[in-house]
Amino acid sequence: MKVDMLGLQAFLAVAEHGSFHAGADSLHISSTALTRRLQNLEAVLGVRLVERTTRSLALTAIGQNFLPQARRLLADISSAMLGIREAGQASRGNVTLACVPTVGVQFLPAVIQAYSALHPGNHIRILDHSSAGVAGAILQREAEFGISIAESYDPALERVPLLDDRFVLACRDDHPLARRRSIAWSQLEGHALIVPGPGSSNRPLLDAALAPSGLNLPFVYEVQRSSTAVGLVAQGVGAAVVPRLAVQAGTYPRIVLIALAQPTVRRSFALLSRKGAVLSPAAQALYRLILSMARPARGRRAQAG
Repeated sequence: MKVDMLGLQAFLAVAEHGSFHAGADSLHISSTALTRRLQNLEAVLGVRLVERTTRSLALTAIGQNFLPQARRLLADISSAMLGIREAGQASRGNVTLACVPTVGVQFLPAVIQAYSALHPGNHIRILDHSSAGVAGAILQREAEFGISIAESYDPALERVPLLDDRFVLACRDDHPLARRRSIAWSQLEGHALIVPGPGSSNRPLLDAALAPSGLNLPFVYEVQRSSTAVGLVAQGVGAAVVPRLAVQAGTYPRIVLIALAQPTVRRSFALLSRKGAVLSPAAQALYRLILSMARPARGRRAQAG
């Protein structure tokens, strides 16, 4: 049974003002319109709520019993609608986004801190996935939007460019290559190298970028996550090919980053959302904040080369 808001308003107006004319005036409608609304409500309920004669108007016994319930029902609906309106205006609510782990480690913490300062009552749920997992979470509506590698996305998703990141060689400060400022990919041969494995979203990007030069990744170890590679480097296991964003500043003081050249290989990140999706106000606020904070970060990286 649908809730007849207009009928409830008409019933309460008649009950509280004691006449159809006064009730109609309170709603700024005609007496005929008010009568029609009340009759529609009675038809839906299948009972008479008001007894009306040429000289008097009174609530039926059922109408008397229904009156406090009608007041409560209308107040609850009005309160709920007001809450939704205020949430939209104040960007209140909870947000779920998906992202690849690298972005979650480096870029996202500052964004979340800024968002929490602006919207202290909101809660953020982060789903850290591979690129395919990010796309899947968005398409399955587990997340409202996400951040993933721009080169790998589903055509059912909207893509907005966000960040660029360069692949570097990470090694410990006692490694033979630690004093180099840059190194060519061809010069990695002979070193205990840790590289992204076939299951990593970074591996296809590297293979595609190195193929035109006839280069292959010489490796001793393969890992699926950059965080694992960085941990192995910190323990002196070897040097690793990782995105620059994978190494958080200050976390591993002994790790040195060396630019990889000939060719320079970059990857791009993008904000992804379902085509035609309408983000909740809270998610829209976070989405816009991410874009605004990515612009200066993108500029700094461009200057750094």
